[in-house]
Amino acid sequence: MLLDAAQTAARLPYPELAVAIADMLGELRAGTAMAPPRLALPVGDVTAASPEGEGTLLVMPARNADLVMTKNITVHPGNPARGLANILGEVVVADAHTGVRLALLDGPTVTGRRTAAVSLLAAQRFAARPDGELLIVGAGVQATTHLEAFAAGLPLRRVWLHSRTADKAHALAAHARGLGLEAEVLESAAGEIEAVLDRVSMVVTVTSSRTPVLPDLDAGCWRDDHFIAAVGAFRPDMCELPPALCRGAAQAGRLLADTLFGIEDEAGDLLQAGIDWAAVQPFETAILAADAIRARTGSPLVFKSVGYALWDLAACALAVRGINA
Repeated sequence: MLLDAAQTAARLPYPELAVAIADMLGELRAGTAMAPPRLALPVGDVTAASPEGEGTLLVMPARNADLVMTKNITVHPGNPARGLANILGEVVVADAHTGVRLALLDGPTVTGRRTAAVSLLAAQRFAARPDGELLIVGAGVQATTHLEAFAAGLPLRRVWLHSRTADKAHALAAHARGLGLEAEVLESAAGEIEAVLDRVSMVVTVTSSRTPVLPDLDAGCWRDDHFIAAVGAFRPDMCELPPALCRGAAQAGRLLADTLFGIEDEAGDLLQAGIDWAAVQPFETAILAADAIRARTGSPLVFKSVGYALWDLAACALAVRGINA
């Protein structure tokens, strides 16, 4: 079965995908599902002077008792100038018992939706006020999927949006209104973000910024009941969260990550804050202690997402449900 982007999305509704990811966390704890570190291979004109090449091929396999999948993604930063998408790829799903191919899914769609569903699941389990208002910093693909996921899976009323590209923020606000939400665009950054934090209970950051996009812990605008999903900084040189905010969450026992695989190489926010990795709680065990973690004080709760192939596998399990090998 060959599924294009729209068909892949139709098989991955956000609330059901969040449940599938919760189920996959159980499989991870039981040891019945696993994923090795992803392979990153420079492609294009790779030379000694330009070892990064023109792009990167990312290969991410995973398996459980019933399925095996491989996600192949190419990232070419120069593609938009060519009129092509920056990220292209596919996910191959097969029966683990026979190797028979079950489906070919659109890779960027799987990535976008499973990442947002992971954040949704974290908000459902850890946010003190999941029925409050939401601030999204960023207005790209992940901002759109997170908006859709939170609108579908939480009793959300209003969303506040900020992006360095104002027209994208306004387009996202229009999309939010189409989903039945009230939406406001913050035209400037620091001052307006600090002010709106008094209203919101949840914050999602989905940018490629190299400097913090949120106020630090000493700004006086943070509360213990704030939930922050930090998604965008996926390289050591990127940083969406200020250092003291990360350190405060770690000291309060309120710093979580979707996985510890790859975090030491990819979580720029935490690397630049000098976080002790022993203080970062992985999703698969933290979710079992959600009530206790939610009750802790001293810092907002920070959920750092770096991505993991098992979340892709969870999406595959949902997408091929009902398909016979």
